[in-house]
Amino acid sequence: MANSAIRKFRANLAKSPVRRPVIWLRHRGLHANDVLLASYPRSGNTWLRFVLGEVLTGKAIDFDNVDDVIPEMKWHRRGEAVFAGGGRLIKTHEPWRKEYRQAMYIVRDVRDVALSQFARSEQLGIADTGMDAFLTSFLPGTFHGYGTWGSHVRSWLDSPLAKEGKLLVIRFEDLRRNPEESLTRMVRFLGSPAGAAQIRTALANNSVDQMRNKEVRSQTLIQSTTEVGRFVRKGAVQGWRNVLTPAQLQLFEQHVGKELAQMGYPSAGEVAMAAAQSRLQTEPVSN
Repeated sequence: MANSAIRKFRANLAKSPVRRPVIWLRHRGLHANDVLLASYPRSGNTWLRFVLGEVLTGKAIDFDNVDDVIPEMKWHRRGEAVFAGGGRLIKTHEPWRKEYRQAMYIVRDVRDVALSQFARSEQLGIADTGMDAFLTSFLPGTFHGYGTWGSHVRSWLDSPLAKEGKLLVIRFEDLRRNPEESLTRMVRFLGSPAGAAQIRTALANNSVDQMRNKEVRSQTLIQSTTEVGRFVRKGAVQGWRNVLTPAQLQLFEQHVGKELAQMGYPSAGEVAMAAAQSRLQTEPVSN
């Protein structure tokens, strides 16, 4: 109970006015050759750090050493140089900032993001009021300090990096569907000489099962007591179809319908129509 109260206090502090100077301080010490691995929270960024860390360095990556190889922003000073000129690959969940010179941005369907965020937050004791109440803070962007999913996406797509060809956008769903192809694009964007064999090995070493084993062995990660609250979840694609209610889906349409369409994600109505057409095609025709 005490740990839950502390985590809730920290979560509230992270979205208070104190956040602005803290974030400014955390961004000190960036180099011109650093590259950002950016995403909205719960979008697959951590898994990519494991895979890319292994591809770029040849080292086995786990939860207890990942911040030494591809660190979060607050730990970037200790990050390993993996690019020419001492450049590092650094994780961030922040919207685009002027300090960022080159980046890869991972986008995931916000409806799956919400499910993942709710499950983990519920396990940590900072969101325990049910999905309906959770969405009233998540969708307007007040649940944490990163703003809305839609504004976060727009900040990166409309950034100077995008206009200058220094931003690579990868959809999480495409990464799950064809990881080798997506990782190859990322490695080429980073200018790494890593080949297909290295990418395949890193993917095999960081499958969902392998990641879950690493989660259990971690000495630093907060462990979940339930399957739903695990840090490493299944990385479901369109899992929201089987969970969210029509009323909840309508809320997503109201808040981020434009950005969902911009990123090529289907609306709830389009999904329902496709399902209906599929049923019609498979139903036997009576004479």
